[in-house]
Amino acid sequence: MVETRIKPHSEQASEAAQHAEQRRLYRRNQTFGLVILAAAICIWWLFHTNPKWIFPPGWWRW
Repeated sequence: MVETRIKPHSEQASEAAQHAEQRRLYRRNQTFGLVILAAAICIWWLFHTNPKWIFPPGWWRW
């Protein structure tokens, strides 16, 4: 059942602050997950590409 009473301003403000904090944590976790996914794709690409493209012969002799 939906609550129909009008809430006091302090209660509304505290609920808004809680929602803002939850949203901030959700965005942080979402960003962290995307960074992990991008790193996993890069690592997979490094292990599945031709090593001569990454380290050509003589690359250590600058």
